[in-house]
Amino acid sequence: MIDRARIAALIPHAGAMCLIDRVEAWDADHIRCSASSHRDPANPLRLDGRLGAAAGVEYAAQAMALHGGLTGAVDARPRAGYLASLRGLVLAVGRLDDLPGALAIEAERLAGEAASVSYRFSVSHQGRILVGGRAAVILDVGQETT
Repeated sequence: MIDRARIAALIPHAGAMCLIDRVEAWDADHIRCSASSHRDPANPLRLDGRLGAAAGVEYAAQAMALHGGLTGAVDARPRAGYLASLRGLVLAVGRLDDLPGALAIEAERLAGEAASVSYRFSVSHQGRILVGGRAAVILDVGQETT
């Protein structure tokens, strides 16, 4: 299990924007994480006092960034990753902040190279998938382009 301090060292998110609490398991193609920050009234993704289900995409994106850091797919801590596209996005609920337990975030690497990667992802609660889809991510690993 990987804790929040190690997570913060692997992704370009800091403070309250580091949403994931733990990495439960990972291998070359998959990662499973958990988070309870969806219940935090100070969650920076809240709008008008609520955390909409679309915020689940950011939870999944952070899991993808963690996976890249843990597997060495990214040579150094990236400054940022950019979601280039979302496909087949499903939002099965309207909000996340009213759920009592931890969220489970899973991502499966489908394809990738040094500059881009694609994942299938899901955010679930007590076995029910709340947010899911596929994402293409462009990685900015701090290399200059000409």
